[in-house]
Amino acid sequence: MNSVIDITDLSVKEIDSLINTAMDMHQNPEKYSSVCKGKKLAAMFFEPSTRTRLSFEAAMLELGGSVLSVHSSATSSASKGESINDTSKVVSCYADIMAMRHPLEGAPAVAAVSASIPVINAGDGGHCHPTQTLTDLCTIKSEKGVINGLTVGFCGDLKYGRTVHSLISALARYENVRVVLISPDELKIPEYVKEGPLKNMEFSETDNLEKALPELDVLYMTRVQQERFADREQYERLRDVYILDTEKLKSAKEDMIILHPLPRVNEISVGVDADKRACYFKQVMWGKYMRMALIMLLLSGEHKGADLLEGASVTQKNCPNSRCISHTEQELPVYSKNGRCVWCDEELN
Repeated sequence: MNSVIDITDLSVKEIDSLINTAMDMHQNPEKYSSVCKGKKLAAMFFEPSTRTRLSFEAAMLELGGSVLSVHSSATSSASKGESINDTSKVVSCYADIMAMRHPLEGAPAVAAVSASIPVINAGDGGHCHPTQTLTDLCTIKSEKGVINGLTVGFCGDLKYGRTVHSLISALARYENVRVVLISPDELKIPEYVKEGPLKNMEFSETDNLEKALPELDVLYMTRVQQERFADREQYERLRDVYILDTEKLKSAKEDMIILHPLPRVNEISVGVDADKRACYFKQVMWGKYMRMALIMLLLSGEHKGADLLEGASVTQKNCPNSRCISHTEQELPVYSKNGRCVWCDEELN
């Protein structure tokens, strides 16, 4: 499968190579200005997006390619009930590579199985977001010089935060990275992350941001995502539980860096923007270059990812995750691998 659905579809060697390529693209953009000439990217965004969609589009254009876009499900045949399976086969007739964002978890994985072109997961529900992870890793490497040996704090919505889940999966494959999970009980990291990438990492959990700050090399702030909550009252109660401001930063290391996948709401005060440790707008820049590097890799055919369904078997069980694509996709079997749904990683009872 020449696609990237999860960050683990890329080896650490490939990730490090992509970071080096992205840094070279930043320094020498003219060298890459026509490498995708004649190629088309289909940007299939069934959920609102600003940074990720524009980043993919800018990346392809700067590589000399062109872009076909769907900006919402309302403007696509999804509004007529077309399945992801059929959509991906149709798009394969028009484009050379596809980037897909979808509110249902597992949708890009279904597209990758069905399409005849490479598929990049641009975010699926609260599941994962591999290209944001590449962006995060590149920003960390450019600012800290290393990834190994760092203490990384994740603060806010760790339950639905797909960027958090993906970055933890990536950091688990580097050496001596320690993770601090900062969240209220209602937004704790899912069990499948604890039983998966965190299983072999040193990590701790707390609900106290101020207490955790002094030990961190990297602070990854996240917003509490209104769109993931069925209960509006719970969202309102939790939305401002953590607000990073200049006063709190007094106890942090002078060389700590602050990351955020954006958009932010209230969780980082605008006063923090002037602090030299604030790197979240630099992340936006690196996002474009990392997506350029990934598009170039996938179109080169040099990446040979594992078959998503290898080792999986069809089960008669229903996935208990109500946000899983298996509940809405026409005639889509639930595949089980290691007791978990192949599409969304939920444990199958």
